[in-house]
Amino acid sequence: MELYKKLLDNNRAWVDTRLAEDPNFFKKLADGQKPPVLWIGCADSRVPANEIIGAPPGEVFVHRNIANMVVHTDMNMLSVLDYAVNVLEVQHVIVCGHYGCGGVRAAMSNQQFGLIDNWIRHIKDVYRLHQHELDGISDLSKRENRFIELNVIEQVYDLSKTSIIQNSWKKKKAPYIHGWVYDIKNGIIQDLKVSLNENSDLPKVYQFDTIVP
Repeated sequence: MELYKKLLDNNRAWVDTRLAEDPNFFKKLADGQKPPVLWIGCADSRVPANEIIGAPPGEVFVHRNIANMVVHTDMNMLSVLDYAVNVLEVQHVIVCGHYGCGGVRAAMSNQQFGLIDNWIRHIKDVYRLHQHELDGISDLSKRENRFIELNVIEQVYDLSKTSIIQNSWKKKKAPYIHGWVYDIKNGIIQDLKVSLNENSDLPKVYQFDTIVP
């Protein structure tokens, strides 16, 4: 209970600090949100979206899950994406993974973990797609890091394959989708240089021809 009380005390201290900086801080937040960025990141507690990019409250709409996955049957992710793209009209969607990701590490093993195995299977599919490259990396740490990068890249492409994104591209030429990896050891974000904003970047089989309202 001591920790529980400390969390509430920390909240009051945070409120006092914000009000000292700007007496209208919470009034402006309560007026509504128009964040320019949707962040799809890992649920890892060491990767707080706003904090690591220096963004204040109201600037980043956030969805997090284990290993920052874009699974097309995940209604939670799709609902967040639809709201962010079609209601909030975000300008950028960032998929951000991180080195040392436990979900990716678990996907590299043959161990069973329980219910989460069903989620990890989607990460294993990424390994299968890039098995030749990954199996060719003998250093396990370097192999894991490359797997983490490839997983982010695949999630960027999986976002692009959704009708939500492709319809928005046809209507508004937005948003841009980017892939990043955060290094917990030094706090630096690596831009993987994969940025998409039109469906011509995808293989033809994934390109939708018409917009469905």
